Amino acid sequence: MSNTTAPRRALVVIDVQNEYFEGGGLPIEYPPVEQSLPNIARAMDAAHAAGTPVVVVRHHAPKGAPVFQADTHNGQLHPEIARRPHDHLVTKAMPSVFTGTDFGDWLARHEIDTLSVAGYMTQNCDASTVFEAMHRGLNVEFLSDATGALPYSNAAGQVSAEEIHRVFSVVFHSNFAAVTSTDAWIAAMQAGQAIEKDNVVMSNRRAQG
Repeated sequence: MSNTTAPRRALVVIDVQNEYFEGGGLPIEYPPVEQSLPNIARAMDAAHAAGTPVVVVRHHAPKGAPVFQADTHNGQLHPEIARRPHDHLVTKAMPSVFTGTDFGDWLARHEIDTLSVAGYMTQNCDASTVFEAMHRGLNVEFLSDATGALPYSNAAGQVSAEEIHRVFSVVFHSNFAAVTSTDAWIAAMQAGQAIEKDNVVMSNRRAQG
């Protein structure tokens, strides 16, 4: 692929904060953080080396919320993220990185056409950002082994972290984002190649056999 058609990517690292790790209020379960955190770090390092912009995002909840307090240890970026260089820092208070922030304007100013999503959590801030990015006309990539989910149980039912991550990944790839591994993303990013997503019709037809 020539440079004229190469994706103009930005890697967005969403909410990799201590809240999601051991000792935090919302520990990520699947993929385990022992796998996802090193992959996030590798993606950041590879992007920085290749000149691909890196946007780091942190979530700060209103005062009194049980998690993501700005002035607590759990509300801080994980040290592996905090010590790495980034090109832009976004602080948000809603699930989507776009809502109430300068993120959309920053992407437009830098002529980004492809958003590569890493970080947490799959079903909440990642999903909100993926859906909104696609609706804004961006190509989206989801690094499935550099992201993660935790389990839920409420009046609507119960679901494991693995089920949530798998189902959202399949849904993303059917229409909203190209789901890929960190290794494959790094290779495509370094080569200036796009990663293709699937489509709703073929995803459904395969499931029907």
